[in-house]
Amino acid sequence: MLIIKPSCEHCNIDLPVDSMLARICSFECTFCKNCVENLLDNCCPNCGGDFQVRPIRPVVDHKGGNYTGNHPVSTQRLHRPVNFIEHSKLLLAVRHHLKNE
Repeated sequence: MLIIKPSCEHCNIDLPVDSMLARICSFECTFCKNCVENLLDNCCPNCGGDFQVRPIRPVVDHKGGNYTGNHPVSTQRLHRPVNFIEHSKLLLAVRHHLKNE
């Protein structure tokens, strides 16, 4: 089950459970749409994976108890601004790997 982190790891903007601006990689690193598109070039600075829109967990029990009341989201903020020198090296490595696949 997804953790649903409450904020962007880079800029620390709030990303509530119903935010359409939240993006996650396959390891659930969480960033906002703005950072992903304008700063990170859709490459996770933590793992090198790409990002997808984070699914929305319902806040109302529509069926079977599958909602935030039974499965709360995380309240722990993880604020670790990206080192863009290191990120540019990662981007080069990821692109080189993809080009040679």
